Amino acid sequence: QVQLVESGGGLVQAGGSLRLSCAASGRTFSLYDVAWFRQAPGKEREFLAAIFRGGGSKFYPDSAKGRFTISRDNAKNTVNLQMNSLEPEDTAVYYCAVDISGTYYPITNVARYESWGQGTQVTVSS
Repeated sequence: QVQLVESGGGLVQAGGSLRLSCAASGRTFSLYDVAWFRQAPGKEREFLAAIFRGGGSKFYPDSAKGRFTISRDNAKNTVNLQMNSLEPEDTAVYYCAVDISGTYYPITNVARYESWGQGTQVTVSS
């Protein structure tokens, strides 16, 4: 099992930036696929970005390309999400998740991920 803790959320004005961090304990993070999701009130959990084990290639949905950047810091055993040009519609709880066993679900599917953090709130004011 991997324990995940997100940090870096908060209140930001529209147009601003935030950098979220996901720290892992219990396992070496770089060995696993890691993703960021978010969930707004009344909506389904939404895939934002993923970084793959090994070579560290990345994948984004079209909705996140250009504004969100996922990265690893292996020295700190963290995965980060840089978010720029934030809009009120980005207000949500943001979660990181890790795929430990390498399941067959698509990278964008919540079912792929065995461990989740508790989430960090991001609020964007207009």
